[in-house]
Amino acid sequence: MIIHQFYDRGLAHASYAIIRDGKMVVIDPSRDPQPYYDFAKLHEADIKGVIETHPHADFVSSHLEIHQTTGAIIYNSKLVGATYPHEGFDDGDILHLADIKLKAINTPGHSPDSICILLQDEEGIDKAIFTGDTMFVGDVGRPDLREHAGNITAKKEELAKQLYHSLREKIMVLPHPITVYPAHGPGSLCGKTTSPDLYTTIGREVKENYALQPMTEQAFVQLITNDQPFVPHYFGFDVDLNKKGAPGFKKSIDAIVRTNVVIEQNAIVIDIRLKDEFRKGHLKGAINLQDDEKFETWLGSILQPEEQFYLIADTNEALDIVIQKAAKIGYEQNIKAAIAMPHNAALQSTNIDRDDFKSSPERYTIVDVRNWSEINGGKIFNNALPIPLPELRDRIAEIPADKPIVVHCAAGYRSAAATSIIAGKITSVPVYDLSEAIVEIMANGSNAMNS
Repeated sequence: MIIHQFYDRGLAHASYAIIRDGKMVVIDPSRDPQPYYDFAKLHEADIKGVIETHPHADFVSSHLEIHQTTGAIIYNSKLVGATYPHEGFDDGDILHLADIKLKAINTPGHSPDSICILLQDEEGIDKAIFTGDTMFVGDVGRPDLREHAGNITAKKEELAKQLYHSLREKIMVLPHPITVYPAHGPGSLCGKTTSPDLYTTIGREVKENYALQPMTEQAFVQLITNDQPFVPHYFGFDVDLNKKGAPGFKKSIDAIVRTNVVIEQNAIVIDIRLKDEFRKGHLKGAINLQDDEKFETWLGSILQPEEQFYLIADTNEALDIVIQKAAKIGYEQNIKAAIAMPHNAALQSTNIDRDDFKSSPERYTIVDVRNWSEINGGKIFNNALPIPLPELRDRIAEIPADKPIVVHCAAGYRSAAATSIIAGKITSVPVYDLSEAIVEIMANGSNAMNS
């Protein structure tokens, strides 16, 4: 038997392949199905099944494409209300993979239709459980993503109650040596304190996981509903897209226009170049969302699922990379065109006089675009206006335009995007990016901190 984990650091997403006697099952596959085809070919196996633990909010699954390409049967809970060809996989259902068994366990909580998959080896011993978003290493799935999306909706408090019982009555009672394979790792927005480890055991989680410690249902509900990360705009969209199945990955990205492009006036433009290059010359109103490990998350946090946009990069190779990242959250369908650096990108950005800012911060409007969890942990500048980056486009009108504007985050990535967003709307005063200087200010302190 082979159990293999595929891990996407950008979305902190883990998917799995299980192989036994030339037959393979995939669990929670990512948007691009090719790695699973390659793995099956490497091990001379046929993909016989795809299991979805629930309709995912943070990425688009390739379950439908794998079914259409290989004939593999898709398995998921009947509660999903899936509109693609599938077989129900709920409590008591067993999928045989040669002489091993995959057993469905309904574990509502993260979503009303969540399941876990218990693997029983050829000797009848429970060896592993694939927990989807029900339980992670050191954390459990958030219960607040299905209030307005999916076949079944539920208030977060009700889902938290269901999660409390799923964990204690179906997961914690399993033998402690069982290996736990979750669908997410560190940095995922589907939980709040995930460990850097990518797998664990039932015993370790019972002992160390904060959410599995002795407490009342009421205490658990309060604990698990408080202080969750922000919810990107695309999450509900992906739940519904996964419920019906996404179009083929390669066909969808190959359809994106690359030549003879004229950018429409007032269109949304996402410029993925490094901020120093962006400042030297960019299109009016362009948003500088640099390509980094979390590009797709921030793309889906800044833009709504229905908004169309243009992509700009230095090279076609760079465009290829970010188009694939956009496709991981289903946003490739919104790309009107992808362009390798237009000739008329001539608008320049002005750099801040850091000495003047440090000596007289009161002469500036300071905008803090960190997440609420960071802001609530303490402001860096007492007089800063807090507007987290995902909220910025809707709250531009709150920013005074009577003096120069300085934008900061915690390291420089979000502030570059935020500065470009603000500068595209407010042109009467300069808009400056404090950039990486914020790291020095946080480390050494500044007069500005007490202004």
